[in-house]
Amino acid sequence: MKAVVQDRYGAPDVLQLRDVDRPVPGDDEVLVRVRAAALNAYDWHLMRGDPYVARLALGLRAPRATVRGRDFAGEVTAVGRNVAGLRPGDEVFGEVDGTLAEYACVPDAAVERKPAGLTFEQAAALPLAGNTALRGLRDVAGLRPGQHVLVNGASGGVGTFAVQIATALGAEVTGVCSARNADLVRSLGADRVIDYAREDFTRGGQRYDVVLDLIANHGIFALRRVLRPGGTIILAGGGNPGRLLGAVGLLLRGVVLSPLVRGRVLPLVGPAPSKEVLVALRELADSGKLAPVIDRTYPLDEAVEAIRYLEEQRTRGKIVVTV
Repeated sequence: MKAVVQDRYGAPDVLQLRDVDRPVPGDDEVLVRVRAAALNAYDWHLMRGDPYVARLALGLRAPRATVRGRDFAGEVTAVGRNVAGLRPGDEVFGEVDGTLAEYACVPDAAVERKPAGLTFEQAAALPLAGNTALRGLRDVAGLRPGQHVLVNGASGGVGTFAVQIATALGAEVTGVCSARNADLVRSLGADRVIDYAREDFTRGGQRYDVVLDLIANHGIFALRRVLRPGGTIILAGGGNPGRLLGAVGLLLRGVVLSPLVRGRVLPLVGPAPSKEVLVALRELADSGKLAPVIDRTYPLDEAVEAIRYLEEQRTRGKIVVTV
């Protein structure tokens, strides 16, 4: 089968489209014929081996898992003997390493039937970014109807989902983005949009119950100025939190600085894939409350260009590779 692989860390040029062996599912896995795979910042961080501390788990000189990609949507072609509820021919989506390929093996706990009304490309855009937005707002912040939430980075991959999910949870939503994306963010449900080039939201008069920071372009104490007493700041990556520590640095910032803030500072670092979350995302999509925003699509043989575009540009929503 064809797959996008890498043998060393580096820029997008380390990625190559090659013929590799088709994976064989284990007892608790399903084999999926991949139809589409969405890209995330996770992919280019792993491609570069960034942050360096992650190489202790990923491989010191080169990644142990050589096939790139994380999100997917496709069709089940085989199931392990312990898998119940899925069978060959089912259309599914989920999250697992190695999806920039024609086939991928996925643990049963990380795959679910895809939303009926979404294309494979749209469904592939949901898992990792949707998981981050849903976990951050619903589970970590405990967002409740009537609360005010600010999404910093509202037009990006996670941000476009966060605006819609916060709206579905009954919150009043303020999105921070560029002027060119303001109409998009409003169309997703934002009650107010701030153009970051014209206004610094950390110096405005509005206060929020939840601040979801996806960009990391403001310090904790700047974010604290707009937080209501007892509110929550969620640090969900974005930007470049440090090539040495990366997300671990976010975790440390949250632990050290939280006592100095009049609310909670909680890092959201790589929430694990979950069947429960995939079901929740499917139900939101099927109800019309969640619609993926796709910036561009690329064929598999242009996956290198797709990752280069993701890394270098400010994308609107998601980049998807079709297989």
